[in-house]
This record gives sequence, C-alpha cells and structure tokens, in this order.
Amino acid sequence: MSERVLEVRDLSAGYTTTGVFGGKKYTEVIRDVSFHIDRGEILGLVGESGTGKSTLAKTVLGLLKPASGVVENYTKAPQMIFQDPLSSLNPSFTIERILEEPLILRGVSSKSERIDRVKKTAKQVKLGSELLKAKPSELSGGQRQRVSIAAALLCEPGLIIADEPVSALDVTIEAQILDLLSELRREHGISFLFISHDLNVIYKICDRVIVMKDGRIVEEGETRALFSAPKQKYTKDLLNAAMEV
Repeated sequence: MSERVLEVRDLSAGYTTTGVFGGKKYTEVIRDVSFHIDRGEILGLVGESGTGKSTLAKTVLGLLKPASGVVENYTKAPQMIFQDPLSSLNPSFTIERILEEPLILRGVSSKSERIDRVKKTAKQVKLGSELLKAKPSELSGGQRQRVSIAAALLCEPGLIIADEPVSALDVTIEAQILDLLSELRREHGISFLFISHDLNVIYKICDRVIVMKDGRIVEEGETRALFSAPKQKYTKDLLNAAMEV
C-alpha cells in the first residue's frame, strides 16, 4: 500500500473582504474539494485561470484557513516553488545567504555546517558553486528557479507545491527543470502538487491529474488515461485548446 503524504477532504475556502462602509463579505473560491497525494507521486492540478488552483495551494500550505473540511499533512511542512522566483528572493542577499536562511530558521547554528549543506544542495539542483556569491538579479530565470528548488530542499520537505514553475522559462530550460524535479522525486521520494495551465507539461511529468472548474474538482485520473479518454466536456475543451496552441 502506498504511503500517503497529503489527504484533503471536503475542503472549502475563500476570502473575506471589507466594503467601503465596513461591511464584510465572504467569497467562496473552492468548495467540497477532496484528493490525496502519495509518497513520490506527482499530482497535476489544471484548470482555467480563476478556477481556484492558487487558493487551493495556499490552503494546503496553511497560508489560508479553510472554511470547512480537512487538510491532513502526513509529512514535514510542505514547501512552495513559485512561478516568479525573483519576487520571492531577497534582492539584497547573495544566493548563499538566501539558501542559509532556511537552515538558520531550523536552528542550524554552525556557519560551516550551513555553508556545507548549501553547497551540497546547490550541487543537487545543478547550480554552479560560483553563483553562490551572486545576487538574484545577476542570475537567469532558470538559475533563479534552481535557487527556489534548493531553498525548498533545505527544509527537507516530503511535499512540494510547484505553482506554474516553468511557465516563465524557454523550452530548453523548462525541460531541464522538469528533469530536475523528476530526478528529485526518484532519488528522494518527494511528492509534488504540480499546478500548470500547460497540459503538455502536465502530460510529461505528472502521474495523475485533477481538473478544477469553478472551484470544484470535475474530473481526476491517471494522466495518460485521462488525456486519451476524458469524461467531462470541460476536460475535453481544455485538451482541445491545448492541441490548438
């Protein structure tokens, strides 16, 4: 039996906003969402913009409190890889200092131990050691994404949420990052919730897929089976649109 790392049951979540006259309004974004992820599995999450994918990710991470339902993490605190790593990296820090930060927060007091672990992790993600003294603005998009992946790895997660991690990269760099994520899955048993609007990317890397529409999961299944024989019209429309691009 597979080892479960995440279980989401009947999850609903949204946002409360305050109006001009002080009144509060709650807007539900996702509702009655249930799914699971097993150890070493890459689960794809697809759907149109505004359908609730990012809200679901924030709720799984604990950044947004659910209105109802349950999120059970059976692994260490999940980490996030963002679409635009530049916005999440401190521009005034060197890459070495940025990668030290997770270790400082985890209580690693020895400077030499932190640097050793930073160098080892940088090597894991194929980030040249000469780049550790650089600042984020001096790196390419692909290099910055490797920094984000390294920062996540230093927290020793069992689950990583990757929110459009390759959408800003060219095709060659995209392929390299996808290969890296697959390698981390194989070598370390890390699970991924992989969010993307690009169904070609989903097909390449994901074991299973869940399809969201208007805040609900409308279809899910093994990637190749779902792509070859989708049951819902919405899924068929997404696939047809991807083929036209």
